[in-house]
This record gives sequence, structure tokens and C-alpha cells, in this order.
Amino acid sequence: MSARRKLLIVAHAPSPNTLKLREAAEQGARHEDIENVDVTVLAPFDAGPENVLACDAIILGTTENLGYMSGALKDFFDRSYYPCLEKTQGLPFAYYIRAGHDGTGTHRAIESITTGLRWKRVQDPLICRGGYRIEFEHQCRELGMYVAASLDAGLI
Repeated sequence: MSARRKLLIVAHAPSPNTLKLREAAEQGARHEDIENVDVTVLAPFDAGPENVLACDAIILGTTENLGYMSGALKDFFDRSYYPCLEKTQGLPFAYYIRAGHDGTGTHRAIESITTGLRWKRVQDPLICRGGYRIEFEHQCRELGMYVAASLDAGLI
């Protein structure tokens, strides 16, 4: 039997719709066919470097706020960056953005921070643009399932 892997989902969910996206990512990660992955879901203010240091992969979720990531996710990065900098290089990660506009600034900011951390993006960014659509939930579910299944299979 292989060792259990740990997937951390850190996602800001300030509205019912963004909560649906976070729950969808979690549902995908907890798919019944994924056997050896433990999933922890935390809001950014509840997550910190100790959670990042304990995980094998991370999924980030944020809203687009004034062309940038949510203040909550930025706070998470502010508290976690230096404690994780030398210890989490190569950490597999993926992320989704709930963007009312185009998500460009938010995408750029996350890429900049995770490049500095030397994390390894394992899936193209999921940017849920425009008015809310149920399709966003399906996409977040697939993202969670992809990352967890990749962990489970030893691919990341």
C-alpha cells in the first residue's frame, strides 16, 4: 500500500457562487476513485505556512478584486512566502480565478508569487470569466479531480 498524499485547497469564497466553486474543487479532489489522497480545505485567513509545508500539492482559488487577487489570498501569501521559500520548491500547484472581468492582473500576480516560490504549475490556470455560469463548477470539479488523481497516481 502506498503512502497517503496530502492535497491542500486554499480558496477565498466570499459569496455563495464562489463557495460553490470551492466545494466543486473539493468534490473533484475527493472523487471515489482517488484512494490515497487526503484533502484539506481552508480559507486563506485560516491557512498558513504550516499547512503548505505539510502538503504534497496545493490548489489556490481566488476572486478577481480590482484587477488583483483577493486580499485574503494575498494575506496568505504574505504570511507563507518566506517560511516556505526554501522548503517548498517544486511544490505542484494549480489555481482558479473567479473573474468578473478578464482575470489578467490576478493571473499575473499569482504567477509572479509562485514563480518566486519556485512552485511547479501542473495545470493551466482556470479563469472563470464574466457572468456566473454552472460550467464554472464543472471546471473546478475537474481541476480538483485532475490534481488529486495525479497525486494518487504518483505523477506529481
